[in-house]
Amino acid sequence: MARLFSIVSLFLSVTIHSQSSTKEMIDSLNTISDHGKKTELYRKIALDLQKTDWDRAIKYIELAETEAKNTKDSELTLAAVYVTAGKMYAAKEVFDVALKYYFKAHDIYKKKHNSEEVSKLENNVAIIYSLGKNKEKALQFFLNVYHYQKTKNDPAKLVKILNNIGTLYLEKNADSSLFYYQKAHKINETIKDDALKIYIATNLARAYTLKNDLKNADYYFEQAFSLTDKPVDNLVKAFVYESFSQYQFKQKNDEAAIVNAKKALELLKENSFSFSGLNLNKMLYEVYIRKEDYKNAVYYFQQYNTINDSIHVEEKAVNLERIKLEQDYKVRTQIKTLTEQKKLFKYSVVGLILIVGILILIILLIKYRNRNIKNQLEKEKLNTKMQGLKENLKAKNMVLVGKAMSEIHRTDSINEILTDLKQIKLKTVNKEMQQAIDIVLKRLEKNLNTDIWKEFEISFEQVHQTFFDKLKNDYPSLTPKDRRLCALLYLDLTTKEISQITGQSFKAIENSRTRLRAKFDLTNEKVNLSTYLNSF
Repeated sequence: MARLFSIVSLFLSVTIHSQSSTKEMIDSLNTISDHGKKTELYRKIALDLQKTDWDRAIKYIELAETEAKNTKDSELTLAAVYVTAGKMYAAKEVFDVALKYYFKAHDIYKKKHNSEEVSKLENNVAIIYSLGKNKEKALQFFLNVYHYQKTKNDPAKLVKILNNIGTLYLEKNADSSLFYYQKAHKINETIKDDALKIYIATNLARAYTLKNDLKNADYYFEQAFSLTDKPVDNLVKAFVYESFSQYQFKQKNDEAAIVNAKKALELLKENSFSFSGLNLNKMLYEVYIRKEDYKNAVYYFQQYNTINDSIHVEEKAVNLERIKLEQDYKVRTQIKTLTEQKKLFKYSVVGLILIVGILILIILLIKYRNRNIKNQLEKEKLNTKMQGLKENLKAKNMVLVGKAMSEIHRTDSINEILTDLKQIKLKTVNKEMQQAIDIVLKRLEKNLNTDIWKEFEISFEQVHQTFFDKLKNDYPSLTPKDRRLCALLYLDLTTKEISQITGQSFKAIENSRTRLRAKFDLTNEKVNLSTYLNSF
């Protein structure tokens, strides 16, 4: 899906038309009185700041929104501001907020019958739904864009949209996928974009592979490779080699799979820590296992493991930042609503002064209402802070469980490889091969984490500092195994989830819970263990 985003990013790209620095643009604000020009400048400053100072960037977007309301055609100017805000949040992968802004702009452009801007926004929305795994909605909006582009007769844009629709269908309906790829391929003959031609040819080959039509798959792979000598980006070439290596792997043409996978990795050397790099290393590991070349298999397994760990760390960091930005957006929205309510109240007060003319009563009402608004703001701030703390604790708990599961699965994988290698050693009569296997065994055994639960308890205590102290003081007879189960129950994990993490059977976990209830003297009490532990 990442390739889908890269191909159709034409409408999502953020372009800054001015070469002026941010400081120069800010300084020039004082010299501009036109509301439209000021709005445009605020938008440019926000785009300039989005990567370096997010909070200031959002403030300038808010200023642009305020300024846009004073322009001659305020609705269209506001729509442009909403599009900018949507792009900024989309770049941060805060897709829910990005969609809210896009739909605000979409409603305005639809009301104004601006089909060009509606189509651009629907393309953006379709991409976000694709990245969010909502393929039905993505398909709906891509089809809208496709029907519009047919009326504009822009071949390059039509090819991109058809390619995206074909990719959405690829996994669930190969025939539908082929239908759109073939339409794109036919139009592709009229344009000069070699990168697009390579993508379409490769995707056609992938679709025919799913239908086991190897003749057509080979034909379109040959077409794609014939264009790789053209001056196209290495990522495009890597896509061809990666797809072809997967095709050869499925056909059990191991040598061809290895050669093409290595070419793809070479082209991806500047982007090796990506999902493509992950998939290629995994495939090479499986190919070498199939060839019984265990030395190379171990090497590519280690490469796969390193990339996998790196991607997971990045995903966790992005998720935490996304949660923070979503909370920040909610707080800003609430404050904005309260501010608008306060303004509305002031206008109401002025109206009351003009109508009733009782100045003293109006002053009392203002004081009373302002006090209520202030109290409400304080409550909202407190609630937001508490929610932030809860979300932060929840995220830390997820990291704890994820780390434990990741380490356990990693250890299990290494143990399985160790077992396989030991069996191979027993069957091997060649002493040199046995010595080589011994070396690999020692290297893998060094990577085994033999004390996962000790590390888990240390990490757990860093997040929940007083939990184990309270547990030890109140129930000194608890065993380390009991304390471990208490920690997992404290995190509100189900019996099934605890079974997956610890490797124990469902029945064993249930028995442990029963014994734990007895130690807590809860046998005859209708109290949930997790609820009881959380009361600490």
